[in-house]
Amino acid sequence: MNMFLAALLFILGIVLVIKGGDWFVDASSFIARAANIPSFIVGATIVSFATTMPELLVSVMASLEGKNDMAVGNAVGSVTANTGLIMGIAIVFMTIVTPRVSYLKQCIILVVAGVILYIGSLSGTLAPWAGTVLIIVFIIFMVINVLSAKSQKNADEKLIVTKNDIIKNIVLFVVGAAGIVLGSNFLIDGGSAIATALGVPERVIAVTMVAIGTSLPELVTTITAIRKKESSLSVGNIIGANIIDLSLILPICTFVSSGTFAVSRQCLNIDLPACIIICLIAVLPMIIKEKAYKAQGIIMLLAYAVYLFITI
Repeated sequence: MNMFLAALLFILGIVLVIKGGDWFVDASSFIARAANIPSFIVGATIVSFATTMPELLVSVMASLEGKNDMAVGNAVGSVTANTGLIMGIAIVFMTIVTPRVSYLKQCIILVVAGVILYIGSLSGTLAPWAGTVLIIVFIIFMVINVLSAKSQKNADEKLIVTKNDIIKNIVLFVVGAAGIVLGSNFLIDGGSAIATALGVPERVIAVTMVAIGTSLPELVTTITAIRKKESSLSVGNIIGANIIDLSLILPICTFVSSGTFAVSRQCLNIDLPACIIICLIAVLPMIIKEKAYKAQGIIMLLAYAVYLFITI
C-alpha cells in the first residue's frame, strides 16, 4: 500500500469513526429514552459508554488482528491526548471551578485506574488480577455516575415518539455502529501502512495520530464548551471518557486476545508514566484548590508536547 492510499484510508477511518460515533450516541440516547429508561440513567451510563465506543472498537479490532501496540497505544494515548491536549486547552481558555464534592471521586478513580494498569502490566502482559480490578473500577464508576445523576435529576419530560422517529434512529444506530467498525479497520490498516512507510513502530502512530484522531469528539465538545462557557461539560466529559478508556478497553482486549495481552516496554517506560503524570497535573489542583489555573493548563500542554517529542 503506497503512502497516499494509506493516508487516505486513515483519514477516511477518522471521519467514519467520528461521524459514526456521533450517530451512534444520538440514536442510543433516543432509543433508551423511547424505551422509558430514565434520562439520568441514559446520561450516566449509555451516553458515557457510547462516547468511548470509537476508542474501544479501534483497540479491540487492533487486538483481534494481533496489533497489541496499536491497541495499547490508542487506549493510553487517547487518555494522554484527552488530558494533556484537550483539557489543557479547556483550562487555558476557561475559568474552571471544580467543587470537591462533584469531582473528588472521579479524579481519584482516574488516577487509581492508571496506577493499576501500570502495576498490572509490569510483567510485560496485563495481569488477570489487574484486568479484573479494572473492570470493578469501571463498575464502581458507573454506579457513582448513576447515583450522582439520580440525586440531581429533574422531572423527565415525556418523549413523544413517532414511527418515523423510531425508524430513523434505528437506521442511525445501525449505520453509526457500522461506521465505527469500518472506520476502526481503516484507521488500523492505514495507521499500520503509514508506520511501515515511515519506518516507525506502530505504537508511535497509535499514540499520536490514532489517539488524537479518536479523541476528536472530545475536542469538539471542549470547543463547544469554551464557546458556551460550560466548563463542567468539558472537564466532566474528559474525566469520564478517560476512566472508561483506562478501566474497560484493555481488559476487553485481554479477553479477546485469549487471556494474554502483551504491553510493550516502550509503553511501560514512556506512555503509561506520561499518562499518569499528566493526569496528576490535571487533577491535583482541582482536588486541593477546587479550581484549575491557566498556568496549569499551559504546563499540561507543554508536558504533552514533550511527551510527543520523546515518542517521535
